[in-house]
Amino acid sequence: MADARFFDNAGPFSLAQLASIAEAEIVSGDHEAMIDDVQPLQTAAAGQISFLDNKLYVDAFETSAAGACLCDPKYVERAPAGMALLVTTEPYRAYARVAQAFYPPIAAVANIHPSAHVSATASLGASCQVDAGAVISDRAEIGAGCRIGANSYIGPGVVMGEGCDVGPNVTIQCALIGQGCVFHPGARIGQDGFGFAPGAVHLKVPQLGRVVIGDGVDIGANACVDRGTGPDTVIGPGTKIDNMVQIGHNVEVGAGCLFPALSGISGSTKIGNYVMMGGAAGLAGHLTIGDGARIAAHSGVMRDVEPGQTVAGSPALPAKEFWRQFAALKKLARPKKGA
Repeated sequence: MADARFFDNAGPFSLAQLASIAEAEIVSGDHEAMIDDVQPLQTAAAGQISFLDNKLYVDAFETSAAGACLCDPKYVERAPAGMALLVTTEPYRAYARVAQAFYPPIAAVANIHPSAHVSATASLGASCQVDAGAVISDRAEIGAGCRIGANSYIGPGVVMGEGCDVGPNVTIQCALIGQGCVFHPGARIGQDGFGFAPGAVHLKVPQLGRVVIGDGVDIGANACVDRGTGPDTVIGPGTKIDNMVQIGHNVEVGAGCLFPALSGISGSTKIGNYVMMGGAAGLAGHLTIGDGARIAAHSGVMRDVEPGQTVAGSPALPAKEFWRQFAALKKLARPKKGA
């Protein structure tokens, strides 16, 4: 079970309740049986629910002691005897819903710590939580139900929608933020973009834009989103940004994008909706990345990417072309017989 020192379990739930939450169908098992926690296949026990989403774990599924499991219909026949099955074609998403039911987000507790500083000209909505050492600056507007973590800084004039969760040691400046956004510890939002006019002495170009963040955006620990030079840096609704990601000034990101750890996006690049990048991928500046494009891990993208296209390598190429070249190079590198 999850360590109760860190996580509060909202269970138990009946199998019927979990099927409704997961949007899955019960094909075996007692609808009224109670399930008290989520667990991986390898460690789950009776009274706990797990999931199977990857064929690599079928062996673990076949020997699991889990009381119930969320799985694809094609694996039903391989379930161990006595395991209740909740069947869905999207078991991982179903598991996410179930896990959220057991461990819902912790709501803000209306309180301003005595060591926090809230400007007299700032406004806080109802039921906000402001932890020790946090600073909310002049004219900042914080929506209802927000939580501002210890030692975090909300700069002058920042606007934040309802239900946002700002972790400890976060800095947010020059930003307009939607509802339900999450900022993990150490995230940096709205600092100067990297703008210099090169010469014998590199001249600083004032960064006069903002960061505009849509609803439901999640920004990871130590990620950085620079404010724009004059145009805004824009992060579309529902986009999820992992730890240690860099997003440069004037970048425009569409809705529902996924940027894993160590990826970087150079200034003024425009990214469409539902774009997915692999870890440590990098995009040059002033590019256009079309809707639904996919960029493989460690790729270096130096040209525009068409909507729906998958690219890989550095410099990035259409994925099939990259793998053909890789195979050809590997063949050339093979030692000749008798050499």
